[in-house]
Amino acid sequence: MLDEQLKKRYTELYEVILKEHREVFEAQDLKNLQEFIELLTAHERIFVMGVGREGIAARSFAMRLMHLGKEVHWLWDDTTPGMHQGDLFLAVNGSANISHINCVLENAVKTGADTVVVTGSPSGRATSIARHFLFVPAAVFNGTDKVVPSMQPMGNLFEQHLFMLFDLIIMVLEEKLTVTHESMEKRHRNIE
Repeated sequence: MLDEQLKKRYTELYEVILKEHREVFEAQDLKNLQEFIELLTAHERIFVMGVGREGIAARSFAMRLMHLGKEVHWLWDDTTPGMHQGDLFLAVNGSANISHINCVLENAVKTGADTVVVTGSPSGRATSIARHFLFVPAAVFNGTDKVVPSMQPMGNLFEQHLFMLFDLIIMVLEEKLTVTHESMEKRHRNIE
């Protein structure tokens, strides 16, 4: 028999979580989002970096960008080539103050590559290093800016929201680049 207390709490929690995400979607600056999408459209070679749970979201985004036909490199892979002018370096840095990401970002700037940071804290240091940033207005771990607050622990809201926002962006890019689901599927790893 189902525990009624669990059922009640489950319902309360998913309703709060859904409400939080709706508020973040509604607070998203669409001009800022459009600029981010245009950056992705303009660059054929994209390097992606992130750490922790937000890094996992970044890695999933890198995978889908590859499925769209972009040349994508996850920064930590041993086979990642050198970065150059004309490339795009995309760093997910929720607080914008993760020091080793900022260090890599500074080095990316030196290569002449274009740079963008996805963050929940635009007053952090990373946004002064990168040429561009996408502000995702969701509560983020160690963030300092006004965002949609969350009853969830640490950076859950920001991390969860990245997955949905990145997938939404992929769908917009599919249309913008005239890529079909079928052509994306053809780029999916086929040796599993």
